[in-house]
Amino acid sequence: MEAGRKVLIVGAGMVGSTFAYTLMRSGLTGEIVLVDMDRERAEAEAMDMNHGLFFTPPVILRAGNYDDCAGASVIVIAAGAKPKAGQTRLDVVHTNVGICRAIMDEITRRTQEAVIVMVTNPVDVLTYFALKHSGLPQSQVLGSGTVLDSARLRYLLSLHYHVDPRNVHAYIVGEHGDSEVALWSMTHIAGMSLQSYCELCKNRVPDLNHDEVLRQVRESAYHVVESKGATYYAVSLALERIVSAILRDENSVLTVSTLMEDIYGIKDVCLSLPCVVNRNGVDHVVWTQFSGEEREGLRNSARVLRDVINKVEQG
Repeated sequence: MEAGRKVLIVGAGMVGSTFAYTLMRSGLTGEIVLVDMDRERAEAEAMDMNHGLFFTPPVILRAGNYDDCAGASVIVIAAGAKPKAGQTRLDVVHTNVGICRAIMDEITRRTQEAVIVMVTNPVDVLTYFALKHSGLPQSQVLGSGTVLDSARLRYLLSLHYHVDPRNVHAYIVGEHGDSEVALWSMTHIAGMSLQSYCELCKNRVPDLNHDEVLRQVRESAYHVVESKGATYYAVSLALERIVSAILRDENSVLTVSTLMEDIYGIKDVCLSLPCVVNRNGVDHVVWTQFSGEEREGLRNSARVLRDVINKVEQG
């Protein structure tokens, strides 16, 4: 890892600042810059974290401005209006598309080299407009997508089967939202298919209710928002995983949001599928054999997102 690599975070709210703290502790990068319209807030967050530098790997962490985009390896966009209790991620789309376009203008005036990672919701729609508005290569603009949703699924399966989440291999694909799809046909535990592992455990654990587990994955963020106002811890860890794959050129398979180009009949929309992620961003989508029901669920998710994009484009 090159100590001079810079990660710039646009948005010093709960997600942006928590991600900065997570990144600060990781040792992944030598410089973290927080950019926010509220400069005083960004400076206060940076100061608070800097007071803990004695306990972390060496890193420069400071508030900055868009001129600091120059030389950044990765730029994470976490700025925008957040859904209030009772709202979905799609309810704030018009406001956040405007913010997204303005941010991309500021970035592209200063760099064409950084990998852009969108995390603001609705992340798939904003990833699409960030890519189209910027004119950057498809690989270079990606969204956090369903990386966190997949982690939520793995967590719930680990609870049900009493195994370490790291021994659960499972993916959520499609929209980061209500139309997302669980790939049960590709789920494995300890190297065994889910069906085989269920047979192994049938006398020790109850049958798995697939619909109920997926409902919990879909609704967990809404529950957290209703209870404490926002989600930020888990998403910051998901972002660290994505940024690690980029900075370390890992070729890791992650369910990030990327532009579909006639995959399973889906095109001109950003959504999540397993992708190989490296220093260039999204290297390629991993084509996988879904069940017929899963493919139809993915196409439905694409239709939901395309409808939203159409409404935004029509004003």
